[in-house]
Amino acid sequence: MPLNDQTQLILNQIKTLGLPPLNELEPIQAREQAAQADQFSHKPEPVARVENRLIPGSTVDIPIRIYTPAGNPPFPILVFFHGGGWVIGSLDAVDSICRTLANQAGCIVVSVDYRLAPEHKFPAAVEDAYTAIEWVAKNAASFQGDPKRIAVGGDSAGGNLAAVVALLSRDRNFPSLSYQVLFYPATQYGFDTDSHRQNGKDYLLTTELLVWFWHHYLSSAADGQNPQASPLLAGDLSNLPPALIITPEYDPLRDEGEAYGMRLQKAGVSVRMTRYDGTIHGFVGMAHVLDQGREALAEAAVALQSQFT
Repeated sequence: MPLNDQTQLILNQIKTLGLPPLNELEPIQAREQAAQADQFSHKPEPVARVENRLIPGSTVDIPIRIYTPAGNPPFPILVFFHGGGWVIGSLDAVDSICRTLANQAGCIVVSVDYRLAPEHKFPAAVEDAYTAIEWVAKNAASFQGDPKRIAVGGDSAGGNLAAVVALLSRDRNFPSLSYQVLFYPATQYGFDTDSHRQNGKDYLLTTELLVWFWHHYLSSAADGQNPQASPLLAGDLSNLPPALIITPEYDPLRDEGEAYGMRLQKAGVSVRMTRYDGTIHGFVGMAHVLDQGREALAEAAVALQSQFT
């Protein structure tokens, strides 16, 4: 179907700003420019408690933000990784998403500020992501969480990290995860799918920008063949937690996200895949102006709540 009116309006508004493509900027400049996109996010909802903490990492402390809903503890937990191609993005960029999921799913959301590239190349983000999920499982009681009900989630590059963490948690036998929520995840280093050919330009996230992200994230193309960078290349996808995979129609990452879901299904994993037609990559973070963003958050919250009960 064609782009819906709300999505087209966003693209028109962004075009009128006259900003250069992120891939024409240095990473620091790109981070500053990307922060302006917060205007499209929905108004942050109040939650019962928000706490910033630092947890021990392999080389430096990792900032996390803990969102606690109203209700009776212990609460189930969603560990969430922000998007941004492993180069941009922050806790603030997904603040509204995390608040909404905490309230609607009735769970604690732990948002993780992993190290960014190119200052910290692959696998630094993966190391931080797994360290965070391990810390959450071991310290859940310290923030009223239930260590037996932990899910993982993320958007775009964060969806990549969530998928990789699920694989690592299975392979290392800790922690046991209940669910994974992957919003338009990057699952493979490569740019030759039909969705790249169909949607690789004109829809905000471009193939050129993805090449730029991967270039900064990886030390070499060979790293892209590592399943910790490209979970779609993992040899065995069995015995992973059930998954919700949400993709938009006009997204160069659409096909690899859906291919990951199909591979999970073939491996015997319970998967729900929903494609939101007529919209673009990042739409969940545009819930201020996109009805579909709010719908996708509600879908994820219902799925989490159902899995946690």
